[in-house]
Amino acid sequence: MRYRKLATSSKERARLQKDVDPIVLEAPDFQALHHPFRTKIALGMALWEAAMQQQVPFGGLLCASWSRAEELVSRARYRKKDWSSLLQQTRNLEPHRFVLTDAAGKPLSLVGPHMAVEALVPLIPPTASQAVTGGETTSWTLTLAARIGGLGKVRLVVSCAKADLTGTSAVLVTNRVDWHAPRIIPLSWQRWPIEPFSQDGKTSLGVDASRLRNAEAIGKHWCLVFVAYSFLPVDCLPLSPTKGSFPIKTIGEACRQQAQALMQALIL
Repeated sequence: MRYRKLATSSKERARLQKDVDPIVLEAPDFQALHHPFRTKIALGMALWEAAMQQQVPFGGLLCASWSRAEELVSRARYRKKDWSSLLQQTRNLEPHRFVLTDAAGKPLSLVGPHMAVEALVPLIPPTASQAVTGGETTSWTLTLAARIGGLGKVRLVVSCAKADLTGTSAVLVTNRVDWHAPRIIPLSWQRWPIEPFSQDGKTSLGVDASRLRNAEAIGKHWCLVFVAYSFLPVDCLPLSPTKGSFPIKTIGEACRQQAQALMQALIL
């Protein structure tokens, strides 16, 4: 038996959800389940508004590419806050809004009213890039102002790992058109601690392994995970400051040692 494949892309799923939601929401049982549900974007914006009400001092938002929704950009514009994030390389630019020059300094002819970012990166000549060093990492970058649908006029930073602009590349985007790569790139590095926590929390600390259904119980479980993650890095440091300040073991190794010590104490 053959089954028709539905909603194979994110756009198709979004279109299907838009068509089906009004029908499904008419069911009282589904309404009861749907009412307390909020998307990650909605939760993030709620946390942002709570931070504003509590007068938490912050100058802007540093978000992942998937969470940089038009609603968030619009709210940031209303609140007069800066924002910065990675940009999906499938996003379209308006090439008539900016000028890209070749190695000789002559403007390149960019065809079409729209151009994907991934199509723009190979056209950048290596001589147009600028080396930006932060810590032990050096990247070669090109900064330009462009206009993107839903985001408006933005500043883009194309960052490549190699001087010849080949290999791995990333594109950063911010609403601050007056900023340049030496300021935008170090700002993006501040998101990196979230990635190790996400990996350690799911693999070693069981942040998503609980089977709790009560919101209060889930909150307590998460608090325990956060407390454990706050103390474990201390266990990973060397016993003496003279031996350095870098971790001598991973969070996973520390978790396994703590579990072994706990079982040994229980047996004894």
